[in-house]
Amino acid sequence: RARRYCQNLCLLAKLFLDHKTLNFDVEPFRYYALTSHRTADDGADEEELLGYFSKEKESRLAYNLACILTMPQHQRKGLGTLMIDLSYALTQREGKMGSPEKPLSDLGKLSYRSYWTWTVLTALKSYDSGRDLKDVSRDLGLAIEDVISTLQHLDMIREWKGQMLVRLDYEEVASKLKSIKRPPRLCDPSKVCWTPPAD
Repeated sequence: RARRYCQNLCLLAKLFLDHKTLNFDVEPFRYYALTSHRTADDGADEEELLGYFSKEKESRLAYNLACILTMPQHQRKGLGTLMIDLSYALTQREGKMGSPEKPLSDLGKLSYRSYWTWTVLTALKSYDSGRDLKDVSRDLGLAIEDVISTLQHLDMIREWKGQMLVRLDYEEVASKLKSIKRPPRLCDPSKVCWTPPAD
């Protein structure tokens, strides 16, 4: 619908992302722009672009995010994790589990590791031993591989008799959560007015 606008978003991302592949075929993707609304001095409404992310309409590898960009002047405000969280909220609305397109940039790895750490630890805070990791994965919309890699990063997974087990200590989970200086900025799912498109 807004092909030129989406192509311009890709061109803009190319200016700031070294690994970005320039693709003028925007049809296979959906674009989600994060903007800030303001009223100009002349009374006109204006939207300032803060960032955007794109996602494939149909991903064989269950990617829920293809490209993400926070405008340089708006970095360090938590907008990257806000858009990451929104991508997972959309994935959950679709009844799916997702993961970002690989390989991730260095900054992307840091952002996702921080987001996954917070969401997995928060889920484990009220973990019910009757549920397994697939349930946690489904509840969060995260691919099971990302849940497992996060638990490995947190040194909370052990192998025992050929099985992978989560080593869960509620005090340790609370301590790890408390040690996170800047919790990620998250979207409020109740305010997400979005239904999966039919196409």
